[in-house]
Amino acid sequence: MAWKAISAISLLSLVVLLALPTASASSASLSDLLSTVSSFDDPRMGAKDLAFYLASHGFDATPKGSYVVVDLGSDVYKLTPNGAAPGLASIAG
Repeated sequence: MAWKAISAISLLSLVVLLALPTASASSASLSDLLSTVSSFDDPRMGAKDLAFYLASHGFDATPKGSYVVVDLGSDVYKLTPNGAAPGLASIAG
């Protein structure tokens, strides 16, 4: 009897843990993206570095040549690294 209860609790815990990363990744918004790219400057950051940085912060980011495509679920944005300008990138809808 105790084994069934432990198995049920373990299975329920596993389901909850698997659902959490999906829920947190889908909650990214444009304001989160703006905050992330304006947090600091790096004039040497290229598109691949920017995509890696955004992906490590929970965004669905893909480098495409000289820019990065970020999919926020309902909207897709094009980010171009800023170089010497303030912030990491400029954002276009």
